[in-house]
Formats: sequence, structure tokens, C-alpha cells
Amino acid sequence: MSQAASSTGMPEGMSLGVARDGGVVTLTIDFPARRNALAVPLRARMAEVLEEAQGDPSVRAFVVTGAAGNFCSGADISGMDVRDAMSGAERMRRSHRLIRLIAAGNKPVVAAVEGWCVGAGLSLACACDLIVAAEDARFMAGFGKIGLMADLGLPYTLPARIGAGRARRMLMLHQQLSAGEAERIGLVEEVVHRGQALHFALERARFLAAQAPAPMALTKAMFAAGLDAALETERHFQSTLFLSADHKEGRAAFLEKREAQFTGS
Repeated sequence: MSQAASSTGMPEGMSLGVARDGGVVTLTIDFPARRNALAVPLRARMAEVLEEAQGDPSVRAFVVTGAAGNFCSGADISGMDVRDAMSGAERMRRSHRLIRLIAAGNKPVVAAVEGWCVGAGLSLACACDLIVAAEDARFMAGFGKIGLMADLGLPYTLPARIGAGRARRMLMLHQQLSAGEAERIGLVEEVVHRGQALHFALERARFLAAQAPAPMALTKAMFAAGLDAALETERHFQSTLFLSADHKEGRAAFLEKREAQFTGS
């Protein structure tokens, strides 16, 4: 893996920064028009980089972060246009490849969160082994606002971090958490000054990179036990919801900046 690189073959205005410092690789989501929304091309490129690293012993840890003061604002709703069950299932299969590589891959991953960490961004952060958050970070699920359930492993990873009761509040009541509250309930491991999340995340990643890699990989495997079954259930459920009238209404309401009117269909 080269010392520094940027993503290629992506739509204009969207990129994934890939920077190497010794055994640590930093992935930076850079999609300013959508506050670093986790668009499908970004998911695919992240998975490619992580997949390549699985067999590279010189890569020992990853940091995932976002550019320009935000971690990730969620999925790219403007590009979410699933028209049949097969395409919905395929979308989930490809997205789950990324989550499996982060949560169950053999390299530790640290999330460096500044600003918004919402929806798919929250899923991405929770799939990581450690989350370092700046004091201005804000966390929210919010999938229900567009007529969907939480995905990208969040129904599995969020309760594991904060317990089932608190996870229900976040997923069902769209509860927004400050960085301090997120630390108090165990959603994040560390809160640092604004603008310092990446600095401290790199420190943690360097520590992880210096450890024996096999115990690190097997520890991750233990924590990820049960993830595959959860993702398979999620794939079937979300593929159904993609085709619902409520999702169509939620997506339209989001793009039109109005309140959704759900009918249960």
C-alpha cells in the first residue's frame, strides 16, 4: 500500500483519502456537498482498501475519519433509489462487506469523530473498535425519519456498546447525544478538544499497531461473534423496507425538507 493516495473512479466532488504513517493507514471520507455522506462509491472504495490490507502484515491498524469538521452525515439519501427486492438485497450485501471488514477483519480500527456522526455514519463508527470523539461531536441514528430501520450492523453494534435500553432510545426516539453524554453511556471511549480527534485517534492506532497482531485479530473475532447472523437478518428486513410506501414518503420528505407523513404501508 502506497504512502499516500486518493480514491479514483468516483463521481466528481467525492473522494476517499488514504494516507499511510508507518503501520497505520488513515481513511478520510471527503464528500463536502453532503457533509461526508457515506455514498455507495465511498463504501466500495473503503472496502477495497480494507480488503487489500487484510493480507498485508505491514498494515497494523486503521483510522477512519471525515474531512472538513464532520465525520459522516449518514447515507446519501439522494442516491438511495431502490426499485426492486433484488437490488435492495444487493445494496445491503455490498454495504455489509465494509462492515464485516471493519468489525470482523484482522486489523484494529479507530474512529476519529468531529461534528456530525449520524445514521450510516453512526453505524460506521460503532463498527470500529474504538471511537475518539471531539467535544463538538453529535451522535444520532435517525433511520426511522426516512422509513427505514437502522442498518450497517447498528442493531448489533449499538446495543453491544450502550445496552439494549439505551439503544432503543437512540433507534426509536431519534435521540441525539452530545459527545459528553456519548462518553458517559459508553458509546465513545474518549472525548477530546475540538479539532483533536484525529490526533488522539492516531495515537491510539499507533499503540494498537505495536501490539502482537494475532491476539488483536482473535479478540476482534470474539467480539464479532454473531455479527454475520445479525447482518443476514438485517439484509432481509431492510430490503423489504426499501420498497415500502413509507420509505418513499420519508425519502421525498427529506429531499423536500418537510415532515414525513407515514401511513404504515
